Amino acid sequence: MFRRALTSTSILSRAVAPARSVQRTAGILSLRGYATRKYTPEHEWVSVDGQGVGTIGITDYAAKALGDVVFVEIPTVGTAIEAKEQVSAVESVKAASDVYAPISGEVVEVNDALGNEPSLINSSPFDKGWIAKIKISDKGQLNALMDEAAYADHIKE
Repeated sequence: MFRRALTSTSILSRAVAPARSVQRTAGILSLRGYATRKYTPEHEWVSVDGQGVGTIGITDYAAKALGDVVFVEIPTVGTAIEAKEQVSAVESVKAASDVYAPISGEVVEVNDALGNEPSLINSSPFDKGWIAKIKISDKGQLNALMDEAAYADHIKE
């Protein structure tokens, strides 16, 4: 019986070990993605994938300041935009606000879900509430944006 228990424990620990490894890898990958998000002083964000495409939106801080979002103007796919140029507008029960492109590029995809459910900006600004995806024309522009720590300091002020 002791031998069986030892064998079962060994099998169990071998079965759990890969799961722990996957959890660690997922954690590292999420931190890696998290580290690529950059911010503007005006509360826009951009998250860059490995293909040179940046997903843009507004921050949780901006979404909370606006209140309940009721309408989002979505850009047109194929539109060329310059950094700091208006790319969208967000209207809430409190106010309307322009959204500016954090980087230059061409709009390659838009979040059509915002047309029917603009409140995604409030409930999930970094995941489901993104506004557009842009094929980045100048990756050097990312260096001028704030990282997570700098943005956190910025909103404390």
